Amino acid sequence: MSLPVLEALLAHNYPVVVCARPWAKPLLSGYALNGFVPMTGKWLHDAKTLRAYKKQHPAERVVGLSLPDSLSSALVFKWAGIPAAGYKDDGRSWLLKWPLDKPKSALHAVESWYYLAHQASQIWQHPIAPTVMRSLHLAGVPDADPKKFNLDATIKNILIAPTAVGLHKGQVKVWPHYEALTQALKAQGHAVYMCPPPNEIAEAEQNAPSATRLEPLPLLAFAQLCKSVDLVLCNDSGVSHLAAAVDAVQITLIGVTDVTHTGPWSDRAECLGQLGQWPSLQTVLHHTEQRLLAK
Repeated sequence: MSLPVLEALLAHNYPVVVCARPWAKPLLSGYALNGFVPMTGKWLHDAKTLRAYKKQHPAERVVGLSLPDSLSSALVFKWAGIPAAGYKDDGRSWLLKWPLDKPKSALHAVESWYYLAHQASQIWQHPIAPTVMRSLHLAGVPDADPKKFNLDATIKNILIAPTAVGLHKGQVKVWPHYEALTQALKAQGHAVYMCPPPNEIAEAEQNAPSATRLEPLPLLAFAQLCKSVDLVLCNDSGVSHLAAAVDAVQITLIGVTDVTHTGPWSDRAECLGQLGQWPSLQTVLHHTEQRLLAK
């Protein structure tokens, strides 16, 4: 969601230090960052880590951009002694040097974070481009290479992601027909793969036992896999956003989330379903065939 912000800041020669969970570091290895500070989600520990990093890497001017819309993210910057810009809701104003209003109209999360970054960059008198790019191209991901993943180039290869971590407002985020879809696609002569992380293997095999399971991959390699298949088919989840980040062809299945706010940021992503209503199996099959024919 924040990739366009990062790329815009770097394009305008901001020296960027990213504060994020450790899993993000390899994903950002293709960018010329000034540093990376791993975050744990425990704000006091993270504030101490960031303060120590700041002390070890002195700079003439340091400012923060609080993209997570949470109290803890603002607390981290405040306790680390870094003046920060961020949205001022949820009682965060006193923690921020530059508390900013959210836009009046409802925006996609990507647009909302970019709006915040643009407003902050104007305050810092070094504005980034005013408009966010529609397509993403995550740097550092190798080109598509079907042979690397033993994909059969004579048939269509489909990557499904029949899992999603956690609940969304108490509701399951996984489309309920992955196994029936897998069987139907295989009957049509297509290959169907899944590549869940270790902690999601059991759920994936329960939801789509007929799919061919690939061994878990590091995130950059998984991103390359998304580029190497003919179609990624997934829930509105991390896989959807990673596929969007590498501009992969995808179909995202919506049932409990608001696609206008959290859907994949990509012109090559087709979203089926809507908040409160999953798409039917026949609808997904029809659109899958249309996308495969178009490749």
